[in-house]
Amino acid sequence: MDMSEPLAMTTHGLRGELRLDEPMSRHTSWRVGGAADRAYIPADLDDLVAFLQRVEPNEPLHFVGLGSNLLVRDGGLRGTVVFTHGALRRLELQAGGLLYAEAGVASPKVARQAALHELEGAEFLAGIPGTVGGALAMNAGCYGSETWRWVEKVLVVDHRGEARERPVSDYDIGYRHCALSRATTGADEEWFAAAWFRFRPGDGHAARARIKDFLSRRIATQPLEMPNAGSVFRNPPGDHAARLIESCALKGARIGKRKSGSSERKRSDEADRFRQGGGAVRRTVRGARDLHSVGHRCAGRAAGGGRGRARLRSGAARTAGPQA
Repeated sequence: MDMSEPLAMTTHGLRGELRLDEPMSRHTSWRVGGAADRAYIPADLDDLVAFLQRVEPNEPLHFVGLGSNLLVRDGGLRGTVVFTHGALRRLELQAGGLLYAEAGVASPKVARQAALHELEGAEFLAGIPGTVGGALAMNAGCYGSETWRWVEKVLVVDHRGEARERPVSDYDIGYRHCALSRATTGADEEWFAAAWFRFRPGDGHAARARIKDFLSRRIATQPLEMPNAGSVFRNPPGDHAARLIESCALKGARIGKRKSGSSERKRSDEADRFRQGGGAVRRTVRGARDLHSVGHRCAGRAAGGGRGRARLRSGAARTAGPQA
């Protein structure tokens, strides 16, 4: 399929919006990135299923929520981007105390809804600047908790527009990681459409107080007034990315006008003051990682190993992929 040509399908009967050459800089928290060949904004989950049933089998698809922790290359994306935020928006308490949230619901909204229904455990989601779909895809977490700890089951859709429920046991879950287990890897490419969460009954007032505290911490430690991606590097086992950056004197280091860590705000920030584009961001992240690799080898030889051997790994912020 020639990706420069319009999508070979009719939109008659669909209720969503199809756009051509959509600038991804409008849809990412870094405010950088080239254009997607096509973008589709479904009206709701049923409309998304109808759209997928019409898409050519070889059409590349990318699901994007709020575009936080997402870096799109300057050359843009081939294929079609499906925007879920504002489209897959159902959020409701269902029978048995399960909280149902579609993939386009902002994570902080889940935290507030849980507290409203006297449920505890969802408060950490107030600190996740993305949607439920992205949180599921990367097992997002903060403040001592992670998304999949509370998942009962999920709803997924595949390229053919078929929807199915999956239990947690179908997935291998780890730190900032989620993938179908080996027993289910034969399935077609699929994306999260919704999840059912089982939070514990508790004190809604206390939950709201914790949400307020988490939001205050985030405002105090991250440059929310500027384009950024929050945490860029995953913490290695038994260590912290911030400590590793400082140990190699990379705090505040620059490549061009991109800065690796901020002396005033969270050290993992990639605050965008100059809008140089996705390529500049990627070079800065890679530069910090590569310089740290050299530094950790030198430190390891001098100290005979130990804690200095932990490595920086980019991954808390993701390059454009199947779902973000």
